[in-house]
Amino acid sequence: MNAPATGNGSPASGPDGPVARGDAILSVQGLRAGYGDIPVLRGVSMDLAENEVLGLLGHNGMGKSTLLKTLMGLLPATGGQISFEGAPITRLPTWRRSRLGFGYVPQGRGIFPSLTVRENLHFAWSEETGDSSPEAGIDRIVADFPRLAPLLDRQGGVLSGGEQQILAVARCLIADPVLFLLDEPTEGIQPSIIEEMAETLVSIRASRGLTLLLV
Repeated sequence: MNAPATGNGSPASGPDGPVARGDAILSVQGLRAGYGDIPVLRGVSMDLAENEVLGLLGHNGMGKSTLLKTLMGLLPATGGQISFEGAPITRLPTWRRSRLGFGYVPQGRGIFPSLTVRENLHFAWSEETGDSSPEAGIDRIVADFPRLAPLLDRQGGVLSGGEQQILAVARCLIADPVLFLLDEPTEGIQPSIIEEMAETLVSIRASRGLTLLLV
């Protein structure tokens, strides 16, 4: 991916209208990363404003997933800088970024197939959300994704592809992230479930505040 200004081409939008670029929650400058000796990201720069929704388009193999992995700390940056809420985080490990408010749903969903839906959600819950208990957190997220209510005691591996994607998104959101990174969230999903997830994300963004980066 060779994109010197990926995120600066369109105005940010918040619940009360355009958001100034000075309010950028995520800033990427000259980011480089790759696999071994193979460079993939070649100087990517972008700003993402608080409460903005940004989608990155491109052919397979262009580096979109690599960008998300690098932002999440799963792949080390070999150059450039990542800043979150004005502080440099380029060298922070993944768990520190999660604590700061990063959420990530990888391509392929990444749920635990042998655990029940309830156990998947419980595993991802954090006391930092302000919920009184994991059960309260599960109740909160199931209210956002009611399709999961009758599935709580089913193993993740027996769910349909669409149900697994909803679980993956819900499992990430139960930790109440500030920045949500989604890799191919609609791949292989029926249109009705895509619409359902989109409506829920729009509602959460409006009511609780959520910045989204989708590829």
